Amino acid sequence: MKEFLDEKADLYNRSSFIESDPISIPHRYTEKGDIEIAGFLSATIAWGNRKMIIRSSVRMMEILEDSPYEFIVNSSDCELDQAVRFVHRTFNLVDFAYFLKALRHIYRNKGGIETIFETYKTSDSLQPAIHELHRIFFELPHEKRTERHVSDPFKGSAAKKINMFLRIIKAA
Repeated sequence: MKEFLDEKADLYNRSSFIESDPISIPHRYTEKGDIEIAGFLSATIAWGNRKMIIRSSVRMMEILEDSPYEFIVNSSDCELDQAVRFVHRTFNLVDFAYFLKALRHIYRNKGGIETIFETYKTSDSLQPAIHELHRIFFELPHEKRTERHVSDPFKGSAAKKINMFLRIIKAA
């Protein structure tokens, strides 16, 4: 087993792999808010083939004027609504519009995603923090369908995309 894991670590733990993986999106940035938002949005749409995920993630960052934190925090509702020209598989215009507004709410009023995790994690688990992220993320009025894009471990989900996001943030 050790040999197998070492082989996989050698394969994936290199900069050449980053270029062809969705983790390349948050690696484009140096500011914490940009990295978090780019990582969160990229992880959210991470299903399908990697090239398609990267292409869609790049498109989202272009819509956010390649400055995701500043765009989200400083945009009005009208500006956010006008920015919504994005669809990735079942993640549609309604979902993207809500995500932008929920992220703005989190960064303007809750101190950001990192603050939520630091506040609600326990010494042995991130599940309470993931649950609180889900709860806080959906505090604003939204369509029920959008909730399927952010998992809640307290509802039996493995929260794979959120955990992938956390690995992205750690690696970026």
